[in-house]
Amino acid sequence: MALLKEEIKSFLKGDVADDSETLEKYSKDYSLFKIKPKVVVFPKDAEDVGNLVKFADAQNKKGRRINLTARSGGTDMTGGPLGDSVVVEFTRYFNQIKKIVVSSDGGNVVVQSGVYYRDFEKELGKKGLMFPPYPASKNICAVGGMLANNSGGEKTLAYGKTEDYVQELKVVLSDGKEHIIKPLSKSEFFKKMEEKGFESDLYRELWRLIDKNKALIQKARPNVSKNSAGYALWNIWSPSNLDLTKPFIGYFDLTKLLIGSQGTLGLITEAKLRLVPVKKYSRLAVVFLSDLRPLADIVVEILKFKPESLESYDDKTFRVALRYFPEIFKIMGGNVLKLAFQFLPDVLMLLRGGVPKLVLMISFTSDDKVELEERLTRFKKAVLKFKFPIKITRNEVEAEKYFTIRRQSFRLLREHAGGKSTAPFIDDFIVQPKYLPEFLPKLNEILDKYKDKLIYTIAGHPGDGNFHIIPLMNLKDEQVRAVIPRLSEEVYDLVLRYNGSITAEHNDGLIRTPYLEKMFGKEVVKLFVETKKIFDPLNIFNPGKKTNMDIKTAMSYVNPK
Repeated sequence: MALLKEEIKSFLKGDVADDSETLEKYSKDYSLFKIKPKVVVFPKDAEDVGNLVKFADAQNKKGRRINLTARSGGTDMTGGPLGDSVVVEFTRYFNQIKKIVVSSDGGNVVVQSGVYYRDFEKELGKKGLMFPPYPASKNICAVGGMLANNSGGEKTLAYGKTEDYVQELKVVLSDGKEHIIKPLSKSEFFKKMEEKGFESDLYRELWRLIDKNKALIQKARPNVSKNSAGYALWNIWSPSNLDLTKPFIGYFDLTKLLIGSQGTLGLITEAKLRLVPVKKYSRLAVVFLSDLRPLADIVVEILKFKPESLESYDDKTFRVALRYFPEIFKIMGGNVLKLAFQFLPDVLMLLRGGVPKLVLMISFTSDDKVELEERLTRFKKAVLKFKFPIKITRNEVEAEKYFTIRRQSFRLLREHAGGKSTAPFIDDFIVQPKYLPEFLPKLNEILDKYKDKLIYTIAGHPGDGNFHIIPLMNLKDEQVRAVIPRLSEEVYDLVLRYNGSITAEHNDGLIRTPYLEKMFGKEVVKLFVETKKIFDPLNIFNPGKKTNMDIKTAMSYVNPK
């Protein structure tokens, strides 16, 4: 390790570390895995990144195995930023917001991949703008991870995912050079195809792959509103080109492939991102469902009123909040008596109807206060026909108690779990919302078979049919760890029976790459492998993620904690 450190230091302007404390820190993310790297590198600029790639390329050609795994905030839940060779950390030096442009429809920003979203959000807020596809981890994640995972979150329902906001990328590819990748028009694309050089070769090879397998690729497109599984080959050309009977027209957009590729095709250094204006007024509506059977109909009805977000948490989450109410109060802060008074209507509701099976949180926004109030009135009238209690909060302070339960209950459960650890492995599946009344009870049946091995709550985004389950498990127990692949198989079989995706937002990493063949089939996975080879023939970039990972090897990296 000392040799590798000294070799890299000889050409790098940035920092290189291989001390035990640093290696320990970067051997973990928010997943259930642990992989210790040989060194952690903090490149200072794109030239440093390019020289790292050239060094790895030269060493691999000599038969010495060196690979590069990009990392920014380290909040990934799949093992995506973990590697056993060189971890390339971007937050130390690639942390500049270079330019914010404000326009009538929002604007755009040029930002480096190591910028923490919390800093990004603060600067955008000063200009009344936002980058809406932020995840729940927005206070600790960084932009590079959002790009790598094609992140989404509570506002994805109205605004879409990260892929919908990328106008341009700077990426260091396997030739060791920083390339500008952006959507190409038809004329630009064919001009690129006629040029000589690494990037043009890449476009030609990728186009041949896509042209040869058009029907197979389009058939593989997941039939859900958001997906982070596999390589999004079906998204490279624009919607105007999806009719396979027509000649190629419109855009050829490699950013759609690079976003969500988890650093396996190249190292993203910078992005130009589209922004949207923040709405002036917002209100939260809360619906308490004692029965899941009308869920699909309620969701369809709610979506008619164009909410900005539609979040949920289940009865288990609600019970956790009840059990640890004093700590919920502490998190919220303020006067205890005043907070208790705020919760009084909910307590009375519980006494009358019991703990709800599912709580729906619906955010409405508008730049017109009158329009917002009128929409809320029509919404309440429409949803009341389902005969479930509805609460329309009066202000953000009143709404915050529901967001606190949604965001903090799992943390409270984890802190009181008696030696159990978080184990995200079935944490991000999605099915069409119309299937939820059938799907959720069957999911609970599967999970309840393992209730002696895990504790779980369900929360998510029912407007998209996307749910998150992060069980608590005693990972020191070998029998408990053995549940992970069995339960994954059963849950993913159920998800795919309803034509869903095994990951909507969190991506594949170590934990779901072994199941891509189950989701897409052998032929499509072969296309993923070919795509990886086109970009990265020596397998330098983040190996074992998106391609070439089996569940036995993945399980060998589980951290017993």
